[in-house]
Order: sequence, then C-alpha cells, then structure tokens
Amino acid sequence: MTLTATRTTFHPLAVAGVERLTDDSVAVRFTVPAELEETFAFTAGQSLTLRRVVDGVEHRRTYSICSSEGAGLRIGVREIPGGIFSSWLVRDLRPGDEVEVQPPRGSFQVAGRGGRHLCVAAGSGITPMLSIAATVLARGDDRVTLLYGNRTTGSVMFAEELADLKNAYPERLQLVHVLSREPREVELFSGRLDADRLRRIVSALVPVEEVDQVWLCGPFGLIAGATEVLAEAGVSADRIHVEHFYVDEPPPVLRHADPELAGETSQVTVVLDGRATTTPMERGRSILDSAQVVRPDLPFACKGGVCGTCRARLSAGEVEMVRNYALEAAEVAAGFVLTCQSLPVSDEVRVDFDA
Repeated sequence: MTLTATRTTFHPLAVAGVERLTDDSVAVRFTVPAELEETFAFTAGQSLTLRRVVDGVEHRRTYSICSSEGAGLRIGVREIPGGIFSSWLVRDLRPGDEVEVQPPRGSFQVAGRGGRHLCVAAGSGITPMLSIAATVLARGDDRVTLLYGNRTTGSVMFAEELADLKNAYPERLQLVHVLSREPREVELFSGRLDADRLRRIVSALVPVEEVDQVWLCGPFGLIAGATEVLAEAGVSADRIHVEHFYVDEPPPVLRHADPELAGETSQVTVVLDGRATTTPMERGRSILDSAQVVRPDLPFACKGGVCGTCRARLSAGEVEMVRNYALEAAEVAAGFVLTCQSLPVSDEVRVDFDA
C-alpha cells in the first residue's frame, strides 16, 4: 500500500478504552493492529478524521490526538449538544466497538520545532496541546508555558494528566489555569481568557522575547485575541501556529464574484493517490464538492475551512479561496489551498492532494 493510499483510507479500529474526563467529555483510546502501526504513527499536534453512517448518511468529524508521540493512539472529545457524532462518542461508545478512522494528518504539528513553547488553549483545545507539551518536555531541554481557559474546575479536560505532567517537569512546565465562572485566589486567573487578560498574563509571566514557538487552539475569539496580543508583543507570525475548533464568522466577499461567470465551467484536474482525474466544474461550486462526483475518495471532514483535511497544492491555474482557518501563511505562500473553500477561476486548474 502506498503512502498516499494510506493517508486517505479509512480503517476500522477497535476501541480499547473510553475514559470519562468531565461530565461532557471523554478520551477514546484505539487499538492499532501491528500491520497498521506505521500507517497510524503520528506527530504531536496531528488529528484523526472519523467516519460513521447514520440512516444512510455519511458523517465525518476531525479530532485531535492527545497522546505524546510514541504512545497509544488516543483522542479527546467534548460533546456538542445535539451533535450526532460527538454525542455518540461521549455517551454511547464502548470498549470493543469499532470506529472507522483515517490515518493522522494535519500541519499543526511540532516536528522539528524545539526550544521554548507558549501554548494557549480553551476548552477542548487542550487536546493537541497535551500531545505537544508531553512530547516536547520528554526531549529533556524544551520548556513550556501552558495557559488553559475553562469555565470551572469541573469542566477542565485532562485535569489529572496536566497535574501529573507538571509534577514530572516542575522546572520546565509552567501551567496556568484560567477560570471564567469560578473565582481563583489570583484575580489575574479569574475571568474569561480574552485579549485583555491574555495581555496581562503574558506581560506578567511570559518572556515573549525568549519564546520560539506559539501554539493556539480554541474558538475563533480566543485565537483572534491571542494573535493580536502576540503581535503587539513582537512575536513574528511565522512562530505562531493556529488550530481552530470552531469558527462563527461569515465568509469574506469573493474577489472574483462576477454574475456573468454564472454557469461557466473550468477544466479542473485533481490528483490523488497518483491518479489524475479531469472534469468540467462550474465556477460557482467548490473544487471539493464538484470533484467528489468523479472522485468520491477525496479527503474531507468539516467542509467549513477549519479542519484542513481537504488541503491540496494548487499546481496550475487560479482559484478563489473563500475562507481559511486551517492553513498557515507559509502553506498558502507555497501554493496550498483548502479545496472545500476554493472555487475555480481560470479556464484550467490542477490541484494535487498528494503534495
């Protein structure tokens, strides 16, 4: 099996354990067969896409891996009220059940990045941070400051694991819990982890001039505020790595929106698993939605420009990317696009999922 094939294939993995973290969250541990160990090897910060079919309809969701590199495969899940996928994982999943899982992917990863790390997370955004922190601290010289926002102590995911990690690395891990609905002894740590509070905490506790890498994971508001604060403090954009788990923002206006183009098509070629497929696509539809008619094996999950599962390199032509909350500036500069958010503009377009 080739590398590209394993990246996009779903495998049935048995559930080894379901650990209750809070009233509405769990950690799900999978058993990986020996023949798939290389396929499911991961880098800290990466995620898994899961698939299930309900009443004949396929649903996919992406969840971050919370294990340190080299440890067993495990994800953290917080229930979304009414969520057809998260509620099933949190309430109904049992050891021995099988879940269809795609191999690890995602550019939000710590590989090759060492030194001093600043991690800022809220809620379930702690999941990849736990993986990153545990992995880099095990190196023996990296240092981590982790700022973690929640409503109350009862809503803190991985509370015991974080405490254990702090006990294991007391000199190299600085762990700060910020609670919005429960008073703490230190006023600075009581309240919402918004831009103002982050500005004060960073100023008091974090020597930003010594920070080599910044990791942000949480809702849009947290990440926007943190990015603003860090820019004010002089942290360059190439050191800031972002992963959104929810975005409630309208898409921007298309630069190439033109009523006269309605109904016109482009010849779009998609490359996946070494196979190129060309088909005419309407300029008003995303490349992913259009191409799935002829290539149903294309990778995707959220279709909202957040998870990055549908990432591909634009190797020819021009597209309009409606929104992007998954790709870093360096990836965009290198020609990568989110196909779920990209509309063909030129007469011919080629995107490569194998790149």
